[in-house]
This record gives sequence, structure tokens and C-alpha cells, in this order.
Amino acid sequence: MSTPAISIEHLRKCYGDLVAVDDLTLQIERGEFFGLLGPNGAGKTTTINTVVGLVKPTSGHIFVHGLDALRDYRRVHRLIGIAHQEIILDGQFLNAREILLYQAGYFGIPPRRAKPRADELLERFGLWEKRSARVRELSGGQKRRLLLAKALMHDPEILILDEPTAGADVELRLQLWEMLQSFHRQGKTILLTTHYLEEAERLCERVVILHEGRLRALGAPAELRRSHHRERLEDVFLELVRGEQE
Repeated sequence: MSTPAISIEHLRKCYGDLVAVDDLTLQIERGEFFGLLGPNGAGKTTTINTVVGLVKPTSGHIFVHGLDALRDYRRVHRLIGIAHQEIILDGQFLNAREILLYQAGYFGIPPRRAKPRADELLERFGLWEKRSARVRELSGGQKRRLLLAKALMHDPEILILDEPTAGADVELRLQLWEMLQSFHRQGKTILLTTHYLEEAERLCERVVILHEGRLRALGAPAELRRSHHRERLEDVFLELVRGEQE
């Protein structure tokens, strides 16, 4: 049996008296499309930030392809590409192609390899005509696609996406779904956080529902619907969240 892509063991993260993640344990298999669902403040972003090393856990362990995410940070960093919810792109005065080439430098990719890789991603994400446009000249949708291209610049094994379609119109959301499904078919492990339950049902093989930092449910969307005798994942989600508050 292969080592999981991501293994989270008894993860706990506190900010003073606030418990953001509370004893979370789960495994994400290699090549799996996995979703983290939950309302604002559920602990989704904190969880993925601990996986990529941006947040140090209060306790617990995280392993990526069997590597300790804290001790082997540099090796883990090369395995992961992350696109955050906020559209943050280095250098507002750089153009789209330069952004990708700049990203390649973080991973020691030489120019002879970085340039064709950047051009390939610009084509794939429909940004070739905007390759010389500066970031501030791009639309919101174009920035979102560039952010994803940036996360893929070093061809990572694992792609982590924090609310990738937040604020996107219907057309862009469908385009991004198609792209993500394509990357999944290529064998990439994808970890997605989302508020859109339709998105989770459409894309994810398994999902976990978090609430107040704790795991409430884990399984395939169809399994969760059956186990809760519901026709929609949205109804399962509301039952778990509202039931906790009552």
C-alpha cells in the first residue's frame, strides 16, 4: 500500500484561547481529489496552512509523502503547489510571464526549462494573449487563472487550493472546474477548500466537513447523503452545522 499524499495526525492549532483546529486526523491518498468543507472559521485555511508550513501546529503531526512537514520542510515545499484565496501576485509591475518565471526561480528551475514551462501554462490557462500585460492590467478572472498557473509552475505532485472559485462568475467557475478535473486525470493529488457544496459534489471523491475546528463527517459525497438519509450534500452539511449549534 502506497504512502498517503497527506497524513494529518491529531492536529491541534490554538491562537491564545481560540482553538482553530481541534484534534484533526485524516489521510488523503495519492491522486485523490479531496475537499475540505465548512463555514467561515471552521479551520479549513488553518489546516492547509499547517500542511504547507505557513502555520506551526500547537500539537500533532503532518506528513507529506511520508516526509515530516516540519523537519523536511524544503523537500515538502517542492511537492506542493498552493493557490491561496486572496489574489496575491508578487510584483504589481511585472507582466504575467515574468510572474511565472520569477516563481520558477524559487525552485531553482533554470531559464531554459522555465521559459517553455511558463509559455505552456499561459497557453493552457488562456493567458497567452496577456503574457506581456502587467498584473494590475489583468481582470479578476485572469488574475485567478494566473495564480493557479503560478502554483503549477514547478509541476508539483500535490495542488492545494483555498477557495479557488471565490468571487468567480459562473463561466469562470466552470472553466476552472474543467482545468482542475484535467489536472486530476493526470494523477495530481488535489486538496480543495470550498464554500460551494455543488463544487464539492462535482469535483471531490471524498470530503470532510469541519465545524469549529473539529471533524464532523468524512466520506464520499454520495456516502454522506446515504448515511444521513439526505438527497443533497447541502442538507447533510446544514444538518451537521446547525445540529451542533442547537
